[in-house]
Amino acid sequence: MALKIRNILVANRGEIALRVIRAAKELGIRTTAVYSEADVDSMHVQLADDAICIGPGPSTQSYLKMDSIMAAAEIANVDAIHPGYGFLSENPRFAEICESCNVKFIGPSAEIIRMMGDKNQARATALAHGIPVTPGSDGIVETEAEAFKVAEEVGYPVMIKASAGGGGRGMRPALNKATLGSAFNAARNEAMACFGSDEVYIEKLVENPHHIEFQIVADSHGNAIELGERDCSMQRRNQKIIEETPSPLLTPELRERMAKASVDLIKAIGYENCGTIEYLVDDEENFYFMEMNTRIQVEHPVTEEVRGCDLIKEQIRVAAGEPLSEHVLNSVPRGHSIECRINAEDPYRNFAPSPGKIDLYYAPGGRGVRVDTHVYSGYEVPPHYDSMIAKLIVYGARRDIAIARMKRALNEFLIEGIKTTIPFQLEVIDHAAFKNGNYSIRWVEDYLASKTGKPEASKMESPEE
Repeated sequence: MALKIRNILVANRGEIALRVIRAAKELGIRTTAVYSEADVDSMHVQLADDAICIGPGPSTQSYLKMDSIMAAAEIANVDAIHPGYGFLSENPRFAEICESCNVKFIGPSAEIIRMMGDKNQARATALAHGIPVTPGSDGIVETEAEAFKVAEEVGYPVMIKASAGGGGRGMRPALNKATLGSAFNAARNEAMACFGSDEVYIEKLVENPHHIEFQIVADSHGNAIELGERDCSMQRRNQKIIEETPSPLLTPELRERMAKASVDLIKAIGYENCGTIEYLVDDEENFYFMEMNTRIQVEHPVTEEVRGCDLIKEQIRVAAGEPLSEHVLNSVPRGHSIECRINAEDPYRNFAPSPGKIDLYYAPGGRGVRVDTHVYSGYEVPPHYDSMIAKLIVYGARRDIAIARMKRALNEFLIEGIKTTIPFQLEVIDHAAFKNGNYSIRWVEDYLASKTGKPEASKMESPEE
């Protein structure tokens, strides 16, 4: 069946832009890439049907410039815009502008993005619909004095979070009264710098938690489903490093409760398109709503591998007014999938960014191995953007098979000319804690501290997810 969408502008870069272009091509849809001057040689520019330069390298002068992107959409005469992840993907104003220009935004409505993108409002929405949330402030905390009052009520340790936050930015823990004031002000300052808003709220800090997210997808025909969970607990400074599905933590009963909560929430708010409901899970199998991401996630391929589906295609179908595909509606999980985010960073120099020219690039292959990337031999990794340059995804009939396959694939992956996180991910994959599924969001930082004898230095920031 021919879709109503004939030409999509991809308002992003890197592997996700290429991922959208490939999915659209398989649906018989033309694609228009936008690119910064720094990305002129990127693969998404080469493989799109059309490509339009929208400005200099820095994202504030290109990928975040709504007027430049909409001008490109008008020039290319597109029907829809796919925002990918990061950048403008969760910007309600951008979704409104698309709608006012009669260009379909491939994602939920601006109203839903605004509701669930504000972390404090999302928390209140979840609570109103019976989804458990961690104890915390009853709205925005505006002063230090109020912060101290809330922290005393819920009990230390606490986490200060930016209301407009994402990607681990605008978050600061306070373990006791002595550190609360500095953490509160640091979170507010970072929130203002990153999001243009210094509004923060406070939650009880769940100690030693697991980060579990549920993939959801819904259409305009009344279909709203979950496609299982992903365990994203293997992270450093709130930035994910390795993701897998199914989670080694969840029991069938806990999985069922979390799945039901996720579907109940998206039905209650009238959600359409793909998204994720994010939870913290403690050692006693209590789960707490953390946030909702109203976009496709970096780690969506692991869900695709165990469910046999293409989530980008489903996003496009939903945006075109079509129902979810039958094979997606009736999918059942099979096997196990793991993803490693390959970053241009030096893991043995506090994960310092490592932009520059890739002299040699050789991707692993073989059964059950998938590589999503936009780089190649001779590609120049620019310094302006998120450091992720590839995603290595493996599939196996069992978790132990997937782990062995990931170890083999990481050993095959050859990137020379820059530093990457591959050696560190090999360490993690081969560690007994990972093999046993015995890890939480604190594991990486504790492991690194045990190797260096001191806590990690301040976190790196990501301009994208």
